[in-house]
Amino acid sequence: MKPREMEGDREFFALMERHMPRMFVSVMRHLPSDPRCRLCRAPYGGIGGRVMRRFGYGPSRKNPTLCASCFEKAPLGGVEMEIGVFFADVRGFTSMAEGMDPTGVAGLLNRFYASASAILGRSAIIDKLVGDEVMALYIPQLFGAEASADDMLRDARELLEAVPWLRLGVGLDIGTAYVGNVGSGEVKDFTALGDVVNTASRLQSSAQAGQIVMSQRLVERLTAAPADARSTKLELKGKQEPEPVWIMDVRSQAILPA
Repeated sequence: MKPREMEGDREFFALMERHMPRMFVSVMRHLPSDPRCRLCRAPYGGIGGRVMRRFGYGPSRKNPTLCASCFEKAPLGGVEMEIGVFFADVRGFTSMAEGMDPTGVAGLLNRFYASASAILGRSAIIDKLVGDEVMALYIPQLFGAEASADDMLRDARELLEAVPWLRLGVGLDIGTAYVGNVGSGEVKDFTALGDVVNTASRLQSSAQAGQIVMSQRLVERLTAAPADARSTKLELKGKQEPEPVWIMDVRSQAILPA
């Protein structure tokens, strides 16, 4: 690990510790019962869980293995650190929705959100579920080895295969971002900001239905470059130079449910 990355790790844990002192975590460990927040150890189950939920320590909407207090109620502030960024978006959603009633559109998106949350929630933070788009953050400091480049690619494959009834495209990148709660007063959100986020979004925009478009940086972190991916360069909006990428065709088309 590079010195700057190690410094980012220390700053991140120092930031979280200001919100949840070690003594608090120690007390939480002794309250019944599992499951519990992987950061502050506040329980979700049993009597302890019922008590802590009253104080805002129930499962977070961003990841059920982490509590709402560790994200939604954490103080403003953040640190620069290396993370993975995942974007998935439905191709042609506007024209598809035009021929459906609003209830049908809502049902389709809810199925998409449910699949995305189940797959990405194992090792990522669900940053946003907005319209026909999902954004997730892979933060090794929270999930350890589970939040690796290999897991990002695995999750992208699984999501595309889990929703064959949607024309889904995925973009993946890894790099340094500002991670933490941003906003003002009560209007704040735990998210990531930086070029890596913008690049992942542009890669997703370049993906055709059934494709995963990955940055060269991410591919270099994989255990092995995928045999079914091809390398090329893409002109991305806002980028001065063509971006080296790898494109993987997971499936060729989507079939809408009857």
